[in-house]
Amino acid sequence: MNTFAALDFETANKHRSSVCSVGLVFVENGLVVDKYYELIKPVPNFYSYWNTQVHGLVADDTDYAAEFPKLWLDLSKRLKNMPLVAHNSMFDEGCLKAVLQAYELPVHQNKFLCTYRAAKKMFPNLPNHKLPTVSRYLGFNLDSHHNALADAEACAHIALRVF
Repeated sequence: MNTFAALDFETANKHRSSVCSVGLVFVENGLVVDKYYELIKPVPNFYSYWNTQVHGLVADDTDYAAEFPKLWLDLSKRLKNMPLVAHNSMFDEGCLKAVLQAYELPVHQNKFLCTYRAAKKMFPNLPNHKLPTVSRYLGFNLDSHHNALADAEACAHIALRVF
């Protein structure tokens, strides 16, 4: 597969609908053609200590950010029927479904693929299959793990090797 969008969400709290940032990397014919990063006002709009410890985002970062429906209007047009790829797609697809449901938006129809599961099959001898480990193994330097765009870039790099 050489045309897809790699997707990563970060969440503000335990609710999957609480996406507070999104990163997308658009790949066409095996080449990165565009990147997208945006902060999002989460729903519900509060930050848990634990989530902030992971990604560093706080309410001040997203107080004036757009809500998801405004972003989705543009993104869904850009994504069309393009396959979506995520590292641990169960989380990211779950976030997408939850935030769409929270705003009563139509369910997405894009196919989701998981680089985590693919890497586990392809590289069974790695000590683990976390995004930084697989990225490093494949020669991609993931400097800002848990920044949605950096994670989407790493995921795209992995996807080009495992699919």
